[in-house]
Amino acid sequence: MNLRRRLAYALLALLAIAFLSVSGYLLLGGSGVTFLQALYMAVITLSGVGYSEVVDTSHNPALRVFNIFVVLFGVAIMVYVFSVVTAFLVEGELSNLFWRRKMEKRIASLTGHYIICGLGDTGRYVAAELQAVGTPYVVIESHEDPVQKFRETQRDLLYVIGDATDEAVLDHTGVGRAKGLIAGLSADKDNLVITFLVRQKNPSIRIVARCSDEAKFSDRMLKAGANSTVSPNRIGGLRLASEVLRPHVVEFLDLMLKDQSHTLRVEQIEIPEGSGWSGLSLDHLNLKSRHGLVPLAVKNPGARQELSFVMNPPGEQVLRDGTIVIVMGDVTDVKRARDEAQARRAA
Repeated sequence: MNLRRRLAYALLALLAIAFLSVSGYLLLGGSGVTFLQALYMAVITLSGVGYSEVVDTSHNPALRVFNIFVVLFGVAIMVYVFSVVTAFLVEGELSNLFWRRKMEKRIASLTGHYIICGLGDTGRYVAAELQAVGTPYVVIESHEDPVQKFRETQRDLLYVIGDATDEAVLDHTGVGRAKGLIAGLSADKDNLVITFLVRQKNPSIRIVARCSDEAKFSDRMLKAGANSTVSPNRIGGLRLASEVLRPHVVEFLDLMLKDQSHTLRVEQIEIPEGSGWSGLSLDHLNLKSRHGLVPLAVKNPGARQELSFVMNPPGEQVLRDGTIVIVMGDVTDVKRARDEAQARRAA
């Protein structure tokens, strides 16, 4: 049972026994017993203080029997109330306080992480994917309920409660140190404001904004600093068409994204300047046998947009500084290969 519900039940039981006690003392104590005396008698009896009786039970057997039941049931209920209150303080408030302090420290130490604005219909899928591939991220959500619901499955969630269009809230998530941000609020105007603010604070961050009304807001968001905009309506339409035209492809992609036992993904590996992979061919790297990765495409730096990708690259394809290799494989294998690519070339 939920701890808050247990506390509510305990308090209701305490109020019920207190009401019955006061009523019993008034009815059985005679006309000389006032309400204050009955209430005082109920309090000292239920709390076990042991003061002298203000309602005399020595000459009234019925009242004494009633008092025995009040003592027995009252003590049991009081013990239960104290146990629930203690559990609420220790397991609820105190642990929540310690968790929040720990979470604040973890957020403050993050670098190269991602920020998700909004944990609604769009944001929770973004968060689930970042969680699945082991990418550090922070969520900004204006309400506590969506966060607590998501934490039922992802207890280690890092989040900030606040308005994502507020500069102070964005600063709290380490936006100046972040690698990417997803503006996933339901209102296009809010996503436009977020895009503008974030671009001013971090010129190098990659911003992807949710855009329901492409005709009205997509260009504005791009001009405000977004690297890309995504329309849920457009994506939904393409998905419907794909289900009709290429159902087996869709089934494969769904399996790739939804299979919990394997995290198979299409990922990118960037060749930084001075990388040990720079100047080597795909045949030499042998990504398939060494890392279990399938090279799908290579993006050459400095090429014209229409010629930037080499699809199904040949084995003699040579990688250079700034080359992007698109591969398919398990995220663990991708991470190992990416770490190898980022290692500096031996002098």
